[in-house]
Amino acid sequence: MVRDEVIVTDDGTLRFAVLGSVRAWRGSDALPTGTPQQRALLAVLLLGDGRTATAAELIDAVWGDAPPSQALAVMRTYMSRLRKALASPHLVSDAGGYALHIPPDSLDLGLARSLVAEAETARASGDRATARTLLDRSLNLWDGEALAAVPGPRAETERTRLEEWRLQLLESRLELDLELGHHADAVSELTALTAAHPLRERLRELLMLALYRSGRQAEALAVYADTRRLLMDELGLEPAPELSRLQQRILQADAGLAHAEASSTPTALRKVRPAQLPAAVADFTGASSLVEELSDTLSSGAEGQVMAISALAGIAGIGKTTLAVHVAHAARSNFPDGQLYVDLQGTGLHPAEPEAVLGDFLHTLGVRSADLPDTLQARSALYRSLLDDRRVLVLLDNARNAAQVRPLLPGAAGCATLVTSRVRMAGLAGAHLIDLDVMSPDEALLLFTRIVGEDRVATEREAALDVVEACGFLPLAIRIAASRLATRRTWAVSALAAKLADERRRLDELQAGDLAVKATFELGYGQLEPAQARAFRLLGLADGFDLSLAAAAAILGLPEPSTEDLLESLADCSLLESVTSGRYRFHDLLRLYARACAERDEQPSEQEDALERLLGFYLATAARAYALGHPGDRSPAYLSSHPHHHGLAFTEPKAALDWLHGEAGPVLSCVQQAIMRPGALRRAVDLLWVARDLAESGAHAKQYESAALALRDAACAAGDRGTEARARATLTSVHLIAGRFTEADDEARQAMELAEETHDLLVRYWTPNDRGIIALYQGRHHDGERHLLAALDGFRADTNSVGEASALCNLSRIHAAAGRLDSAIELARQGIAIYERMDLPLRLANGRYALGLALTQAGRIDEATHQLGLALPAFREGHQPLWEAMTHFRLAEAHLAAHQPSLAAVHAEQALAMRNIGGNWRLGNSLVVLGKALSAMGSTDRARACWQEALDVFDAIKAPEADHVRDLLATGARSVLYTEAEAG
Repeated sequence: MVRDEVIVTDDGTLRFAVLGSVRAWRGSDALPTGTPQQRALLAVLLLGDGRTATAAELIDAVWGDAPPSQALAVMRTYMSRLRKALASPHLVSDAGGYALHIPPDSLDLGLARSLVAEAETARASGDRATARTLLDRSLNLWDGEALAAVPGPRAETERTRLEEWRLQLLESRLELDLELGHHADAVSELTALTAAHPLRERLRELLMLALYRSGRQAEALAVYADTRRLLMDELGLEPAPELSRLQQRILQADAGLAHAEASSTPTALRKVRPAQLPAAVADFTGASSLVEELSDTLSSGAEGQVMAISALAGIAGIGKTTLAVHVAHAARSNFPDGQLYVDLQGTGLHPAEPEAVLGDFLHTLGVRSADLPDTLQARSALYRSLLDDRRVLVLLDNARNAAQVRPLLPGAAGCATLVTSRVRMAGLAGAHLIDLDVMSPDEALLLFTRIVGEDRVATEREAALDVVEACGFLPLAIRIAASRLATRRTWAVSALAAKLADERRRLDELQAGDLAVKATFELGYGQLEPAQARAFRLLGLADGFDLSLAAAAAILGLPEPSTEDLLESLADCSLLESVTSGRYRFHDLLRLYARACAERDEQPSEQEDALERLLGFYLATAARAYALGHPGDRSPAYLSSHPHHHGLAFTEPKAALDWLHGEAGPVLSCVQQAIMRPGALRRAVDLLWVARDLAESGAHAKQYESAALALRDAACAAGDRGTEARARATLTSVHLIAGRFTEADDEARQAMELAEETHDLLVRYWTPNDRGIIALYQGRHHDGERHLLAALDGFRADTNSVGEASALCNLSRIHAAAGRLDSAIELARQGIAIYERMDLPLRLANGRYALGLALTQAGRIDEATHQLGLALPAFREGHQPLWEAMTHFRLAEAHLAAHQPSLAAVHAEQALAMRNIGGNWRLGNSLVVLGKALSAMGSTDRARACWQEALDVFDAIKAPEADHVRDLLATGARSVLYTEAEAG
């Protein structure tokens, strides 16, 4: 073989791309790839997977049937230039041809193939989430059309093939989206894809399924009707059998369509021989991935690679012993020389002494009593000697700490040890540490069903789900609850669910025979040092899913370093879970136990002080976050404060906003909890005020609304008029966001009256701003302008620049709705100027939104889409899903006006993907716009389905827009610009 190579020294890794333009890099430096024909030659080599391409093949690939007269010379010139540009030994000439030898992951296509292969493996094993992530990474490697602008028949063929492969990957990824329950999010993407590839039936099938699972059955059936008509018109064919079968299943409301298929099959258990191990639990459920992980670790020990140690840690009742025994039985055949077991009684008052345990082990291994050494060290040495060259599995259950375990470890490869403990064995060198979590809801229900019986659970499935949820998905609690039912055949599952619904009685209900959840917790609590026990008790007082380190420090009244030491020690004892660095949570049942301990062991004044410190911390921090995110807004000046509550400090607005949304659950839980303490009402409502961005956040909107309602009612009952005014003002925003305009105006009117009585300037300035928008939505433009001018005067008098800009932008919308478009545009620009001057990206997005509306109605569509397009990422990054959705809605309107229905449909679907945000009125308007876009695309059946759903929505809320929808359904008219509704 003759090979002509250029030998160079690489300063960086060569990388190539074909999934887009043909490109090359050395390290981070882009390399020149030359003319289109030169790139075509490079593409042939890259797609050749290292095979040699002959000169004739290369000429044919680039020029086909019409090569230039000097094609061979031209081709060699191009190759010479490529060799010089790449300066790499990987490009070789071989027997008159050329080849490029590079690792597969140096080419984006090779990396894509590798990711797809990994995804297929993950999917085959049942790990759909990983498979979906891998496929998405593969698809993200595409940067536009593959081999973009590369000439020649070979490139054209490969472009077609790669595009087909990309679509197949998209279909696979979308299938996984649906299997993982992301059907609502998939609808928008599938709508766009079916518009781009109208004859691709698999995409239509997935769209039907996504719509059906999103509760949009009529639209799903309409997609079938549109598809059938299109196929008959274009190809004279009926839809594929798969599509027809799906239509029938949807018509029959087939229950099998509602959920993804069951995930992976549980790992099969191998038959085992009797030994010293306890009996395995016959109804062992779940943890298939952990079983596999532990089995692999034990196998490495059995194969003599290493003396394997696995240490399982977790809270009491989480199933450490059950899992360890199950895995040990499954692995017995790998350890033919024996399996040793001991309960080290680490949670008791008298844990087993290693010396005594070794005595028992040595007896088991054949050592006579007379031959037992006297000391721990000697026994441990003899134990290790006896296990040398043997394959023995040792299960050390319920260990107290690493010191108790170390003398009991075999020393030879070929042996393996399983350890269970409530304490994380971080001090056990070389151990494979596993922290156990509670069961998934499906696993919990399966365990419950196996004990109680399928018939009883099938008839009361919802009640069974309530039971396992009340058990916190803790295996011991589930087993106790199920055992109680199994021995009481006349009890309904719902009766037990009702008993467990009472949190104050729940721990007492979770006992059966000698099994009791509370008793297992008491063993761990009894071993705590006084400072640990105090921290455990007081932290249990706080409602909410989890706590940050800073919040925990506030509760305990300690510096953060001291608090972290205490919390980490509780986590090491499995009485608290370290979620991430600086974040902690209780298991639900442990929280109830901690709270019971606080009520028993703490003075009421200390409990009150702890909760007051937490409320003060959240209020001080949220006020700082609000001030940083709204410079120029004087609201924080009108809040209650406490001289000893300083809160966290932030250096930039994004960090403050991220804190608020990251702490939303605990903050709102703190507000709810404060309602039960009359002296805390004013601080609670002030916390709700400065956390008002959460009312628009979607994920926390319902919790925010519940807190506002409860605060209003508590303030009324207490006769606290000032708190009531602010609570009603926050409720105004809640109703406004939800599209409940009558309720919003009623709360705003009462808030204004109370503010006048109590001289609350905060409510007096902001509430007219809200009333102006309410009047806009109700078509009362004159009233709206009057309210907004009053708000504008108030904000200017208070030198509140943020409020002034907000009122200007809202006034712009009033003028636009009244047809005063020039002034509407000018007012929005004035508001934008203030936001720009103050450098407020999120508020600036509100200004751009108002300007985009005015420009759309003025027919200046390109300018409108530009402004709305700038607003969209700001809303997304600012955690404002309502305004993100409404911006998509406005973009859909603008694209309709520009006769771009496909783009309009994509944006309308994006708005609908957030259908649980913004109330039914906005939902109805989004459905109308989507229907108009679909109608313009020719999908008339699906368009009518959208309009019919919109009509049902509008009729239910008695909205005047219903008449417009009836006209659409009557005429089937294809849409133009939709301006009838002011939806947002």
